Amino acid sequence: MNFITCPRCGRECYRLFDSVCKDCFFETFKLIELPHVLHVRICSACGAHFHRSRWEDVGNIEDVVLKAVEDALFIHNEAGDVEVYLEPREITPYMYMVRAEVDAVVREEPVHAEAETEVRIQRSACDMCSRESGGYFEAIIQIRAAGRFPTEEENKRSMTIAREAMESMRKKGDRLAFISEEVEQKGGIDLYMGSMNASRQVCRLINSELGGNFSESPTLVGMKDGKNLYRITFAVRLPEFGPGDVIRFRGKVIQIKSSGKKVNGTSLEDGSRFISTPEELKGAEKIGNIGDAVLTVLVSIEDNAILVLDPETYETVAIKKPMSFNAEAGSEIPVLKTPYGIFALAHSEIPQAK
Repeated sequence: MNFITCPRCGRECYRLFDSVCKDCFFETFKLIELPHVLHVRICSACGAHFHRSRWEDVGNIEDVVLKAVEDALFIHNEAGDVEVYLEPREITPYMYMVRAEVDAVVREEPVHAEAETEVRIQRSACDMCSRESGGYFEAIIQIRAAGRFPTEEENKRSMTIAREAMESMRKKGDRLAFISEEVEQKGGIDLYMGSMNASRQVCRLINSELGGNFSESPTLVGMKDGKNLYRITFAVRLPEFGPGDVIRFRGKVIQIKSSGKKVNGTSLEDGSRFISTPEELKGAEKIGNIGDAVLTVLVSIEDNAILVLDPETYETVAIKKPMSFNAEAGSEIPVLKTPYGIFALAHSEIPQAK
């Protein structure tokens, strides 16, 4: 083997690295560089991290600290087979020390380097939390019902759909996906929304589950960078008839079981299944609700009819016997009195007999 003399230190070596021996080369070679101090901004409310001119949801504080070190850590472009190990250590809630160890291969030689940095944490409010706390909104969702007031259950479900949708959209990166205010109105609920696009998605989700439709109405509120700024009012209209309503449609008396894109129900006259759409039911007459049912005495049972006491006049009247009827004479059964007659209900149909 032919040895070469290093022109810098005079030692003999079998290979030169940039005209010097290995030891002289790696004395000045910097595998890694890391600033002694790093600064990170974290939202004191939601924990978001300000990164590259925008706020991002990263994770917990330690994740943010490690990400800041990873971004700041410079590794020489000649390094290959790089392995990085970071060890964070919390000094105070506002300061971490992070030790970085890097192993790599440079010009077929294994190299190891270590460095330590101090990460200082600055807490402030992110854009989303600042706007949310300040009542910022781009849209209003008005939840109403056609020809009636929404039920308490419909209001609660609409709110749940909106909140779950906002949480999902925030996780996907829409930082304006929040509800800045919820206002109960006599005819429904108004939601003040941070994101116009998220609001549109909420309306679609509510109509998909509860039925109905929605419309959009823009309002000019100003200008920015020469462009008009608008706020959108989304008017959500839930179906006219909801679960528990009893309607008369095309000569039949129907109890609504569920209402969405499809309306499902049961005929109180013969027990047959009923399926329609909210659009087809326009013009139907609401004649009651199962919550209006009362208990009355079952006088006797015949082949296709039962005799009951009219809950108002106490006269004995004959009505059609429901399917799967198993009550005994002398007992009390729930009935609903309508302009089109009295109808017997199963006990399970009413939340509480009156």
